[in-house]
Amino acid sequence: MKYHTLIRAARVVDGTGSAEYRADVAIQDNRVVRIAPSIEEPAEHEVDAEGLVLAPGFIDVHTHDDLEVIHNPQMTAKLSQGVTSVIVGNCGISASPVRLDGPPPDPLNLLGEQNDFQFATFEAYARAVTAASPAVNVGALIGHTSLRINHMSDLQRSATVAEQEGMRAQLREALSQGALGMSSGLAYHNAKQSDTAEVMAMVKELTRFGALYTTHMRTEFDAIVEAMNEALDTAREGKVPLVISHLKCAGKGNWGRSGEVLGHLEAASQHQKVACDCYPYSASSSTLDLAQVTPDSDIFITWSSAFPDQGGRRLEDIAHDWNLSLLDAAKRLQPAGAVYHCMDPDDVERILSHPLTMVGSDGLPKDPHPHPRLWGAFPRVLAHYCRERKLFDLSTAIHKMTGRSASEFGLKDRGVIAEGAYADLVLLDFENLKSTATYEQPVQVATGIHSVWVNGALSYRPGETGLTRKGQFLFRSA
Repeated sequence: MKYHTLIRAARVVDGTGSAEYRADVAIQDNRVVRIAPSIEEPAEHEVDAEGLVLAPGFIDVHTHDDLEVIHNPQMTAKLSQGVTSVIVGNCGISASPVRLDGPPPDPLNLLGEQNDFQFATFEAYARAVTAASPAVNVGALIGHTSLRINHMSDLQRSATVAEQEGMRAQLREALSQGALGMSSGLAYHNAKQSDTAEVMAMVKELTRFGALYTTHMRTEFDAIVEAMNEALDTAREGKVPLVISHLKCAGKGNWGRSGEVLGHLEAASQHQKVACDCYPYSASSSTLDLAQVTPDSDIFITWSSAFPDQGGRRLEDIAHDWNLSLLDAAKRLQPAGAVYHCMDPDDVERILSHPLTMVGSDGLPKDPHPHPRLWGAFPRVLAHYCRERKLFDLSTAIHKMTGRSASEFGLKDRGVIAEGAYADLVLLDFENLKSTATYEQPVQVATGIHSVWVNGALSYRPGETGLTRKGQFLFRSA
């Protein structure tokens, strides 16, 4: 037999958390078909992986790539990190099912402009992604805020029973068409007025489909434990798995509480299925939230609709130039986006290293000056936190970005290197891997990524162009 691709003498880290081993790995069509100490049969394409690590392609469980996978299907920001699958529709905002009569309300404006939202059904969105043929696999959640926008004329209150019925029916339809679950973003202006009963009504629709619930909690500041309790209670009553999005202790008054927060999560995990994701940076990024404008955090403006020329500057410098307070300058810039340096690095390390934590970039591809996590999150976990800081060993680090993620999101035959699994693979030089994206220059390709395969096709190699795009839409498994 002649294989399509044969990767020889790799250090295989298989995504399960098990110790690495040396092997040849053969690919045929879109699957790994053989793993052995030595494979003698020939192959159409042979790769010498001596000294290099072969891992499952990384799964970015927290993205806002909903429209990016359609408009920029080459997905270089993700492929160049070794990411082969993305989960979209996080934080309560999704590109489908959405109908807009005007500009997208905050935070839907993180994804695109009014004319970008053309998918009234989940099925229509899945068709559009498939037609675009992105270079990465795409799984999608339904955003709670997106459902609110479709059915409510006034978002500054809880939904009525009739509005909830409309939202539930639309969520039910999307789940029947293969959505992975629902996300909420209860900290945002256009979702925070929804009460727990409204969210619960939506979560109960997930139960019959075996779908999961992810949440950007009501707050990540002082009342974080209370917000966590709301999420845990909602998921427990709905009998659904819970993923807490980008877990953090935000704001200087909250620094040092990660042990308490993780202990709370761990205690809950004894009685219900719960996990969290985390990005490997001590700064967050989102729309410019006036509630977060304080002198305690350094705030960097990434974009402003009212004053585009102020994007790429610190809010403190803008306020000084305008002779205004930080808050008044922020009000004048609206709507806008920002990076907030609001976390203690020790808390980030503690959360990132916890066994319940997966890795998600939370990158914003529409930002003209994005947070460096968009291009650098996954190499940073391996190079900085694993190799340099030694927070965890290599097998554990890769498990957090592959096998664990696939298991939590129900991605069958993904996230592991095994015979019969999909050939989503990344070959990397661990000793020389580096995340080069910085806050000053965030759009930079990582070094040390040798090759990336998606569904068996070579999809990224530094300096090569015109490679095959073989990403698939990942529907929820029955």
